[in-house]
Amino acid sequence: MKRHFENSIKLIPIILQIILNVSLVILACILSVLLVKELIIFIQMLFNDESNDYKLFLANILIYFLYFEFISMIVKYFKENYHFPLRYFIYIGITAMIRLIIVDHENPLNTLFYSFVILVLILGYYIMHMTPRERS
Repeated sequence: MKRHFENSIKLIPIILQIILNVSLVILACILSVLLVKELIIFIQMLFNDESNDYKLFLANILIYFLYFEFISMIVKYFKENYHFPLRYFIYIGITAMIRLIIVDHENPLNTLFYSFVILVLILGYYIMHMTPRERS
């Protein structure tokens, strides 16, 4: 009875890992569709003479890169033996904050705060990059 219970306990992480992997594959498919949709929007904006809003175009480019970075992070997760590298989260955070500055820059104080967040993310990346890694 005890051995059966121990085998059941060992099976739980395997089942959860499978659920996580399937969920990430589904998420990657959804993000890929949205990435293609964003590409179609780019093409429409390029050939549409009425839409000369460069802020909207830049915001859409950064949304495109966010999709791209999330998909890259999922690919890296599978290549790195089920591990998300922290630097990808920092890249995504920096890109998201830049997009926020481009889209919402009417309030100078908010723009300053957003810039400060970008600085903190860059400093965090620098510290992470310069710190020797312990391999286990």
